[in-house]
Amino acid sequence: MKRKTWFMFAASVALLALLLAWALAPRPVEVELAPVTRGLFETTIDEDGKTRLADRYVVSAPLAGRLERITLKEGDAVVAGAPLAHLLPVLPAMLDERSQREVQARVASAQDNVARAGVRIARAQVAVEQVRNDAQRNAQLAQQGFIAPARLEADRLAVLAAEREVESATAERRMATHDLEQARAALGVVRQGATGAGQGRFTVRAPVAGQVLRVLQASEATVALGTPLLELGDTGNLEVVAELLTTDALAARPGSRVLIERWGGPGTLEGRVRSVEPAAFTKVSALGVEEQRVRVVIDLTSPRSQWQALGDAYRVSVRIVTLSEDDVVQVPVSAVFPLPAGAAEPGAAAPAAAASHAVFVVDAGRARQVPVQLGARNGSMAWIRGGLEPGSQVIVYPP
Repeated sequence: MKRKTWFMFAASVALLALLLAWALAPRPVEVELAPVTRGLFETTIDEDGKTRLADRYVVSAPLAGRLERITLKEGDAVVAGAPLAHLLPVLPAMLDERSQREVQARVASAQDNVARAGVRIARAQVAVEQVRNDAQRNAQLAQQGFIAPARLEADRLAVLAAEREVESATAERRMATHDLEQARAALGVVRQGATGAGQGRFTVRAPVAGQVLRVLQASEATVALGTPLLELGDTGNLEVVAELLTTDALAARPGSRVLIERWGGPGTLEGRVRSVEPAAFTKVSALGVEEQRVRVVIDLTSPRSQWQALGDAYRVSVRIVTLSEDDVVQVPVSAVFPLPAGAAEPGAAAPAAAASHAVFVVDAGRARQVPVQLGARNGSMAWIRGGLEPGSQVIVYPP
């Protein structure tokens, strides 16, 4: 009986050991795998941008006047020299009955001044004839010795004075005539009212061929000198402007390839960085953080037929390519993790001196840590310079 008890005890201990070994034994873990591939690798700077016209023309009123209603609408095409707007002289202020009588009285007064100036001229001409006759008689008497020769000099000066009086009266009549013309012009404007609207019409013409972008003053109104009337531009000459962080703009060199996405049409448009403005500016982000940004100007290189629906100030997304390597080994960026200092496995395939990152490679159903040499990475892929071969399977998002 005692022997049987020891046998049962030994069997129980063995069974418990087997259960404990089974409970502590490592189990397979489900993981997500991705292949190691070879292909084109690019790093980009992603930012929102907007289109703008390379050349914009604001047509302003070249003189003050009354603007007729502009019939052009946004989107209308115009050719160079085409009429855009018409300016008329400003209408005078409205006059009451007393003011009209005053204008009429001013005309009558100016007419009387002209008549009075004519009478003065006639009187001055009579005086000239008189002094000339006196001078002739005195000259005959001086020849006969009845008058002193000094009297002849006095007669000559008298003739000159009378002639100057005629000239003064003539100038006075001219002044009176000008005053009469002014008074008649004021009276004519009052009498004409709206009938003289077409007189003195000035036409504002288009400086270049293009489309009407915006009508700034559509209704009829009295405008001052330099008042903006319309905006013109050629929508076939568009460019894209993106505001990059100054730290990113250093990598966006002129000539860099640009991919333009989410512009509202099918496919992706191509572009090139034309220039990076030298002066930055401060911009507050949506989170309230002050950022230093700089504008990057991009030229569209895709055919015009692909983006002809684009207009001025349309929003787009740009991807400026800063690095492009063809036919390189790459893995999902989520498969790469940094290694602690000195944590590379002995005898690893990658150069130990350059291996600061690693991946888990699936080898015969087991995960094996492999140090790799990381070249660069973007938002989705990582470029592996050494340590992996295409066709291998790596673990994505390793624990």
